[in-house]
Amino acid sequence: MNTQSQLKNVLFLDIETVPEKTSFEELDVVKQDLFTQKTQYQRKEDFTPEEFYERAGIWAEFGKIVCISVGFFDDHSETLTFRLKSFYGEDEVNVIKDFKKLLEQFYSKKQHVLCAHNGKEFDFPYIARRMIINKIELPEKLNLFGKKPWEVPHLDTLEMWKFGDYKHYTSLSLLTNILGIPSPKGDIDGSQVSKVYYEDKDLNRIAIYCEKDTLAVAQVYLRFMNLDILSDEQVIRVE
Repeated sequence: MNTQSQLKNVLFLDIETVPEKTSFEELDVVKQDLFTQKTQYQRKEDFTPEEFYERAGIWAEFGKIVCISVGFFDDHSETLTFRLKSFYGEDEVNVIKDFKKLLEQFYSKKQHVLCAHNGKEFDFPYIARRMIINKIELPEKLNLFGKKPWEVPHLDTLEMWKFGDYKHYTSLSLLTNILGIPSPKGDIDGSQVSKVYYEDKDLNRIAIYCEKDTLAVAQVYLRFMNLDILSDEQVIRVE
């Protein structure tokens, strides 16, 4: 299999998540207590549950997905191009179902794999958990029940960079910096997504931010394969 065929089999992605409610007080009493218990170790004595709730989006049990951005290589033209598309909105169910439809229509074959940075610890399980919570049947690429490790169709650029060193964590921003890739940093960062969603109500801004990270993951993957990174002209945003 040539390199371009390999690239076409990979769907790159990134997700953006926010707390399921605008504030801790909006949770019912039972959920408040469960959040307090869940975050006890992380909060220690530094934060109250109310103060810590702004970080609730990192847990699928207390957050929701507001954007899933995907990227894929297209070699139908003379020049290899990379297409970016985002599924986003206030209705999480629609966001997830649209993403699932893409998987089932175009990335359901054995050779197809998903790729994200820290995807095995965050993006992939988060999407799967939110699907179960929302009573959406898992697509084959996210259904890992009974699968052996070598049967899991997921790539993770963080895991690839570890080279077996499981104690080592490297952010996507650091990887792009040391590999000579344009920084994915834009006018917001992950800690501001909740504010942009709930206060600014600017989903398009979140989608653009998410797409930048998706592109960065693909660029890192190209460097891992010792290939040239994409130029701006090779990147196409699909509405």
